[in-house]
Amino acid sequence: MKKNSKAFTLLEVLISIALLGFVMAVLYKSLDMVRYSNQHLYSYLQKSTKSIKGINTIYLDILKSDGNLTINQDDFSRLCIEDTRNSLYNLPSAKVCYLVLKDKNRLLRVEGNDYKLPKTTDDRVEIDEIMQDLTLFNIQRNKDKILVMIDTKSSQPISFMIQGIIKPKPLKKPKKNIKKRDKITTRKQPTKKNLEDDSKKGMF
Repeated sequence: MKKNSKAFTLLEVLISIALLGFVMAVLYKSLDMVRYSNQHLYSYLQKSTKSIKGINTIYLDILKSDGNLTINQDDFSRLCIEDTRNSLYNLPSAKVCYLVLKDKNRLLRVEGNDYKLPKTTDDRVEIDEIMQDLTLFNIQRNKDKILVMIDTKSSQPISFMIQGIIKPKPLKKPKKNIKKRDKITTRKQPTKKNLEDDSKKGMF
C-alpha cells in the first residue's frame, strides 16, 4: 500500500517566511524598547543615587555641626557651616560651604579649614559636585530647627527638617582690669590777691 505524503507548496513556504519576518520585526522592536527602558532606568537610578548621597551629606554636615550656620538668601541660598565633624576627607573638624554655580545650576560642596569665599589661591580646599540642574536650594532656620528644600529638573522635590541645632552662645570678652590711677592733688600757686586777702584775715 502506498502512503499519501503531503508536502508544503511554494505559496505556503512564502507565507511562513513572511509571518516569521513579521514576528522577528516585532520581537526586535520590543527588545529595542526594553533596552532603551533599561538604559533610561539605569541613568535615572544613577542620578537618584547621586542625589541621595548628596542629600545625605548635607544632612550629616548640618547634624554634626556646632550650630554656627550662615545662610545667605539670594536667587539660591548659600549655606556655610563653620565647624562640622562630618568630613569627606578625614578632617577632625571642617568648615563646609554649599553654593550654587550658574553653570548648569550645579550645587558645590567646599570643604576646608579657615577659608573665605570667594576663595583665594592660598586656601586649601576640596570641592565636590553634589548635584546638577537645581531649580530650588533653600535653607530656613527657626530657633533650633533647620529646614532644607531641594528641587532639580530630573527628580522630585525633597525637603527635610533637622531639630536640635542650637546656635552657640557668643563668647564673653574678658573684662580688662583697669587699675585706678592715684589721684594727684595739685595745689594752685597763690596769687598776689590771695596773699593780700589772707593777710587781712590775719593768717600771716
